[in-house]
Amino acid sequence: MLIYLRVLKESFYFAVNALRNNKLRTMLSLLGVTIGIFSIIAVLAAVDSLEKEIKGSLSSLDNSTIIVTRFSFGPTEVPQWKRQQFPDVTYEEYELLSRNIADAEAVSYVLNVPSESIKYTDKTASNVGIAAVSAEYYDIEALQIAKGRFYNQAESVRGAPVIVLGHDVAENLFQGGEPLGKEVRLYGRKFTVIGVIEKMGAGIFGGSHDSNAFVPVNLVRRIYGSSSRATFPQIVIKPESDVDNAEFVAMLTQQLRNYRGLKREDIDNFFVNQLQGLTDFIDNMTGQMNMIGLIISGFSLLVGGFGIANIMFVSVKERTNLIGIQKSLGAKNRFILFQFLFEAVILAVIGGLIGLFLVWIASLIATSFTGDFQFILSPWNMFIGTAVSAVIGLIAGIVPAISASKLDPVEAIRTGY
Repeated sequence: MLIYLRVLKESFYFAVNALRNNKLRTMLSLLGVTIGIFSIIAVLAAVDSLEKEIKGSLSSLDNSTIIVTRFSFGPTEVPQWKRQQFPDVTYEEYELLSRNIADAEAVSYVLNVPSESIKYTDKTASNVGIAAVSAEYYDIEALQIAKGRFYNQAESVRGAPVIVLGHDVAENLFQGGEPLGKEVRLYGRKFTVIGVIEKMGAGIFGGSHDSNAFVPVNLVRRIYGSSSRATFPQIVIKPESDVDNAEFVAMLTQQLRNYRGLKREDIDNFFVNQLQGLTDFIDNMTGQMNMIGLIISGFSLLVGGFGIANIMFVSVKERTNLIGIQKSLGAKNRFILFQFLFEAVILAVIGGLIGLFLVWIASLIATSFTGDFQFILSPWNMFIGTAVSAVIGLIAGIVPAISASKLDPVEAIRTGY
């Protein structure tokens, strides 16, 4: 064991010495490994960060949640021209499902409307996401209220002028003051603040309600009108925990088909989107992105491997005399083999560490520019980068190491002179 530690120590010395004595040559040889590791880890970090952000935006909803709309959240065989003819889900259909779906824990009607500005005296909160939802949405998303309360079913049905503010919106408007009972202006109307959502933290895919405001859906329906295609209506359903999912979806689909008068041969003119299916689609998509990125980055690593192999062949050539002396003094073939293998691995790992350092710098810069989006260089990705570097060094160094270990000591010494 001690002999291998000694070989490792000497190999590290030779690798560092090669860097010091032939800086330009060595750096050019390591550039391929550095670029390859940078490419691979940058792709992995970017895809992991994107996946975490998207799933974080969905984490407030249970995986069993179902969203019924005229749009599909994933791939579909229905042609686009036909999907464009699908009608929006209606408030009446929401009421129908609320009454008739026995195994639903909660059913909510949601309108997606543009962001607005909310005013209080001389202060304005701009670009506020307006969540126009019925009262049941509070149970579906399990919203946490920091102050006050969420509006109830009666207020939702009659479209009462009440509003529940996200944490950041309340801070911008009231700056630490008491928001409950105050009147703010939205859509040119007065709304009474009845609650404030607990701070959730940043999220750029809708995962945070800090910059949102909740208002009764029927009030927004009166403002936009029931037939507006710009509001993107949805019926959000949370099944009971012990329900059979396939049976529940089949019953839900049949209820809507009957209500819409669809014949047996007609296709569904709506989509029942399951959140679990969406997360599976995200996993599949990010997996494909990772694979494509790894294939492209692999070409950079191939070039890097050739660079390491080249510098090792040069190193064997320069140290032929030294190899001959070592073997004449009793050094075994495996000692010479491991010496050059360790050197190749150490050189490759140095190139990989430089690549990891560049990814870390790039992630800091990217995060500073994107604000809420966080690029994450995980320990697992760092381990992958280091391991791949070592493997590339091992593969690139094996042929030069074997050729060095098989040198005849007499010929090696004579060649040196």
